[in-house]
Order: sequence, then C-alpha cells, then structure tokens
Amino acid sequence: MEIVEVGPRDGLQNEKKVLSTSEKVAYIELLIRAGLKRIEAVSFARADKVPQMADAEGVMEAVPREEGISYIGLVMNDRGLTRAIATGVDEANFVIVTTDTFSQRNQGASVDEALVQLAPMVARAQEAGLKTTVTIAASFGCPFEGEVTTEQVMRVVEAAHRLNVDEIALGDTIGVGTPSDVRRLVEASRSITDKKLRLHLHNTRNTGYANAITGYEMGVDALDSAAGGIGGCPFAPNATGNIGTEDLYYLLARSGVELGIDFEKLVEASLFVTDRLEISAPAQLSRAGLFPSSALSSRK
Repeated sequence: MEIVEVGPRDGLQNEKKVLSTSEKVAYIELLIRAGLKRIEAVSFARADKVPQMADAEGVMEAVPREEGISYIGLVMNDRGLTRAIATGVDEANFVIVTTDTFSQRNQGASVDEALVQLAPMVARAQEAGLKTTVTIAASFGCPFEGEVTTEQVMRVVEAAHRLNVDEIALGDTIGVGTPSDVRRLVEASRSITDKKLRLHLHNTRNTGYANAITGYEMGVDALDSAAGGIGGCPFAPNATGNIGTEDLYYLLARSGVELGIDFEKLVEASLFVTDRLEISAPAQLSRAGLFPSSALSSRK
C-alpha cells in the first residue's frame, strides 16, 4: 500500500490564503522528511482560475531532487502539459470528469471532447518519460448532475486502459461515496484493467476513512491524502477537505500496514501548513496523538 501525498496541490488549491513559494517548498521538504515518497506538488492550471497554484514553475525549481522522491503535477490541458514537461515533474496526473456539466466547469470541455484531447497528451507525456495517471473525477457522484453510474465511470477506465497509462485513480471529488460504492467501482475497474488502481477520497460526509480501509482491503495500490486533511476542489460546491495523511497513517498502521512514515515528522508538516494557512487542521491525529504513544510499527 502506498500513500500519495496531495497536500501541496489539492490541499492548498481550495484554501483562501495563498502561501508563498518558499512556504510551499518548506512544506514539501517536511513531508519528505516524514517519509512521503510520491508527492503531488503542483497544478498547471490557469493562474486566474486557481491562483493558489500560480507559481508551479517556482515550486518545481526549488524542491529537493532526492533519489526515490517522485513529484506529480496535475495537468488539465495541452498547455499545462508543456509546462509540466519543462519543469521536470516525474509524473503527470490527467483529470477526466464523468459528467458533462462538471467537465465544462472544470476544463471547459464535454466528456467526449476531454477524452479526445487526452490521447495525444498521454502519448506526449509518455514520450517525455513521465509516468502517467488518469484521475476520474466525480466517480462517486457529481455536484451538478447527482448520481453517477458505474457505466459512466467505466467508460473513462476503458479509455485510460487503452492509452496504457501507468495508473488509474477513482476520485470522490465531493466526498459522497460509501464502502459499497468503493467495492462496486473497484470490482468493475478490475474487470477491465490490470493497471494500478488508486483512490482519491474526500471526507466531506465523514465516509472517507471507511472508504479508504475498504479500498485497502480490496487491494487498491495507492490512496491519496493531504497532511492536515486540508483542501478540496474549487470548481465543486461544498467539496471540503481530503482525508488527512496522519489519520490515514493511524488507520493503516493499526491495521498492520508498514508505511515507512515517521508520525511525529508528519504531524510537524501538518501543523506547519495549517499554521501558515491560519486554520485548524480538520484531521484528528495531530491533536489526539497515537495510541498507544509508542510507535505503531512495533504493534503485532
């Protein structure tokens, strides 16, 4: 099981306060010290749409380039991919939304149009040596059209599989999913593809952690989380924070999963970013602490 830290991107993009480039880099450095290896560091969205992500080039220029650390950049369009390649990200995360209304608001294109645009972008990213992920946003429900069918999600899974991406992520963008939804979508995805599966979960309705442990038990390869449980989607009403990395750590570690994460340093990263944002962390473990207080890695 792998934790993908999305705090520097999905965590920051919906917060009111915009952090400086140096603060973002310091946050990323703390996450690396805590043992996080895959970090979604930046988004190559338009600065007028997502001003919190306007300094993607500056962040990527300043982050430490250490062996074993993989930086992910969110890519929305061809221009964003050009920027991503130029900055030297290790992975490109492409987003396709399941419904036309949300897709138009998020990317200015219908689902059909977005899928047509996706193919050459994935090919170009692969030619540039980037690993590729397709995140299927609103897999569990749409803020504008309501329920999303399994067929709508699998249509995008099939397209991503045909493009031979490295990974497919099912995104609960507005935090409406339940464990039964996770089982339904993971089972359907596994019937189509053997690519790595990842879950991007939000805790908007307090089901994020139940969904995460369900995904783990079903054998998904990776789970997204944000230190502090911060963030959300600026294009989706009421899309509140991601599941917190420290809370996810506790859930998995108490379940016997070895993660290679230093909890105290993770809390340091969480407190650093929430202090800079001038908010209280939605995640619980930075306040509650571990149980027992000794390292969970020794628990049998």
